[in-house]
Amino acid sequence: MQLTPVEIIFTILAVALGAIATRFPPFVLFPEGKQPPQIVSFLGSVLPPVMMGLLVVYCLKSVSIQASPHGLPELISIAFIALIHIWRKNVLLSIGCGTALYMFLIQKVFGV
Repeated sequence: MQLTPVEIIFTILAVALGAIATRFPPFVLFPEGKQPPQIVSFLGSVLPPVMMGLLVVYCLKSVSIQASPHGLPELISIAFIALIHIWRKNVLLSIGCGTALYMFLIQKVFGV
């Protein structure tokens, strides 16, 4: 599907407007000198780990332990990610190295 130049411009404007609409209100509602409500601070501290857990569950939902390779690439990659994260405490490094290992395992080692 090829978009016309007008459609491209409208798409870019819609995406920009959506980004502005979701990122601008917190700066208006919670200015720099004002303390945010306690519930907002609480959600800000608990939601990132909860979202990571949700993503892990979503990624593992279709893994079958009954069929070969019995979830071994996923298990090895998750253990590797945990070890890298405990060692370096760097989320991007953990995710990047874990993804690279997983792709290597499914393409070269287990041949899925």
